[in-house]
Amino acid sequence: MDHFQLRNGELHAEDVPLSRIAEAVGTPVYVYSRATFERHARVFRKALSGLERPPHIAFAVKANPNLAVLSLLSREGLGADVVSGGEMARALAAGMPASDIVFSGVGKTHKELGDALDAGIGQFNIESGEEGRELAEIAAAKGKVAQCALRVNPDVDAGTHDKISTGKADNKFGVPIGHAPALFAELSQKPGLNLRGLAVHIGSQLSDLAPLEAAFAKLGAMMTQLRAEGHTITHMDLGGGLGVPYKAGEQLPSPADYGAMVARATKGWDVTLMFEPGRVIAGNAGVLLTRVIRVKRGLKHPFVIVDAAMNDLARPALYGAWHDFDAVKPSGEKMVANIVGPICETGDTFAMDREIDTLIAGDLAVFRTAGAYGATMASSYNSRGFVAEVMVDGSDFAVVADRIPPGDIADAERVPDFLKD
Repeated sequence: MDHFQLRNGELHAEDVPLSRIAEAVGTPVYVYSRATFERHARVFRKALSGLERPPHIAFAVKANPNLAVLSLLSREGLGADVVSGGEMARALAAGMPASDIVFSGVGKTHKELGDALDAGIGQFNIESGEEGRELAEIAAAKGKVAQCALRVNPDVDAGTHDKISTGKADNKFGVPIGHAPALFAELSQKPGLNLRGLAVHIGSQLSDLAPLEAAFAKLGAMMTQLRAEGHTITHMDLGGGLGVPYKAGEQLPSPADYGAMVARATKGWDVTLMFEPGRVIAGNAGVLLTRVIRVKRGLKHPFVIVDAAMNDLARPALYGAWHDFDAVKPSGEKMVANIVGPICETGDTFAMDREIDTLIAGDLAVFRTAGAYGATMASSYNSRGFVAEVMVDGSDFAVVADRIPPGDIADAERVPDFLKD
């Protein structure tokens, strides 16, 4: 459920008509619903209430790193799963305790590892032997001990898009499952590390719980093996990846379904379970509000050209991803059209041959389920600016990220003296 609903013929974000935001802020603009974020965070936590111990829930910052969003989720008791020093800095700036931050990702730099140690983050998810040895050296030199889990690649196909699958043998993430026990034994002896558990993450936007359960079974078997070899395992990070419906009426496993599966799969583990939800918290908490520039005649169907583009919402161009597209003030009439943006790329296409609300130049529309992997993936391609972001709270709203015009981006560039006359 989200809080973007039709009222008196106009789409609202909570109690705010979207036309009011467009008039005040312009388009395109991301619009987030505070109530939806809060509801999703609470639903996810409730889904895990049947576990043997209270879980640690760390929001995947890459899904939506806006400071207002992170601050809101911090108030809901969520920590942060980060994959860069910049994300860590954002989480800390938003008030998330360092002890609740988990640092994941295959490419942590020497400086990022040192900075995270100095910040006192709660856990590093080690992705390779090379990273583990480097972290141990840095920690020892600083007189610190890094709390760690070893990320295992279980060679499980998540059944999602290839570009967001992370748990197959040929993916770059984690340590191959066959190599993990020996590496765990090696790293557990390093004085700068407290290797306290295992981590797994097999992909994003999963529509089936079976691959997750298979991965958890492999992780549980390895945990049992490691304990038999004398290792102490206190934490197990099960990652994230639960999908959300992008199409109206689409049925996916619910957080409650997921929580029941996790409780069954981890029964008797006697550990603190850790989770990294991102999309399931943020996806349906945001829309991208756009205005129709013009409707262009096509050979088969008209082209609805909107002022949002692939630089604002990259998922359709990157993954062929679907986002429902709805008029802000639907007339009740329908048309079949191609929805495209103004970028000089054929890839700047949001949908082809799509039945949509009838639209004309000047009309407002939204791309739904844009609260995750939306603004965070934006670029300035074609010398376009960066899109603004707004958060709604009941009948109020605030700009939580300014629109960055092309001129401000150009101001950061320089022509060197050797190119000047």
